[in-house]
Amino acid sequence: MKLCFDLAKGGEGFVSPNPLVGAVIVKNKKIIGKGYHQEFGKPHAEVNAINSCTDNPEGATLYCNLEPCSHTSKKTLPCVPIIIKCGIKKVVISNTDPNPAVSGKGIQALKDAGLEVVTEIMRDEGFEINRFFLTHIKRKLPYVTLKIARSLDGKIAAGDKRIKITGEIADVFTHSQRSIYDSVLVGRNTIDIDDPELNVRRVEGRNPKRIVIDGELNVNPKSKCFNDADGRNTIIITSDKKHNEKIRIFENKEVNIIKLAAKDDGKLDLKKILLILYQMNIASIFVEGGKEIFSQFINQKLFDELIILQSAKILGKGTLDFESKNSYSLKLHSVERYGDDIKSVFRNKDFGII
Repeated sequence: MKLCFDLAKGGEGFVSPNPLVGAVIVKNKKIIGKGYHQEFGKPHAEVNAINSCTDNPEGATLYCNLEPCSHTSKKTLPCVPIIIKCGIKKVVISNTDPNPAVSGKGIQALKDAGLEVVTEIMRDEGFEINRFFLTHIKRKLPYVTLKIARSLDGKIAAGDKRIKITGEIADVFTHSQRSIYDSVLVGRNTIDIDDPELNVRRVEGRNPKRIVIDGELNVNPKSKCFNDADGRNTIIITSDKKHNEKIRIFENKEVNIIKLAAKDDGKLDLKKILLILYQMNIASIFVEGGKEIFSQFINQKLFDELIILQSAKILGKGTLDFESKNSYSLKLHSVERYGDDIKSVFRNKDFGII
């Protein structure tokens, strides 16, 4: 099952909104086939594993980290009939699939065909690997991670000047996360101060969708993220006020504009934004700031995970990472040293489903 997990990770960034799935086929105590779901719309892990077999899989055991699918509503063929047809006699599964089109039906179809089925093997580890998918299906909202790179005195910027806070290892980590999340989200101030590209450069991987929240649509249209070949991969979420001239500027750059009615305080409703992004099949969001955006997500508890990249620098004057009106506790998930920086990962027990 651990090998299934390792194989499944090969699909990170390429299979969403599908789950990450790896499969291993064992016969006479030897691995005769293995595979993973490589790309959305292409064959699933079980089929790739069967097709890779170096021996006849009849009588073998199939290990997979998620319940095989049995429905025909996708472009790819369902896995269960293929598993049954090739003569596999036992299937070992980590997690059942909460998707109503699959949930329990794949397992039952295998049992009805006379196969032995074992479930809940390393369930928590399997859940962790597919936390984006499972959250997307169960909660009907994207999995939201806040990533805050801050100084020792809690600053994310030195006033209105761009400054490098964390080191090389933390930078590579940030780019690796962009490559596996469906989207990266920032506010207007981050665009105006840092002028980030919000793409993947330090590692190999695909670029996420870029989401900019700007209620007044005052963001600079000359910013880098609106003026590269990936313009159509960029979304601006703004209010439904009449921004006709500004909107035309961005539409000419193939930027997608989403308009929402503002709340009484003039701000956009984050919960509605998350719902819209869910409906766009965005299963995961990597939030990179700045202070206003972080504060809104934290005060409304609309996040699953908080990653703090803590540098050893003291900035003195500058912009605090966030302001919280509420008092609540998070669950410490992991701590890791990145050179002179410390990466701490926290989970929100009140919002997350893990």
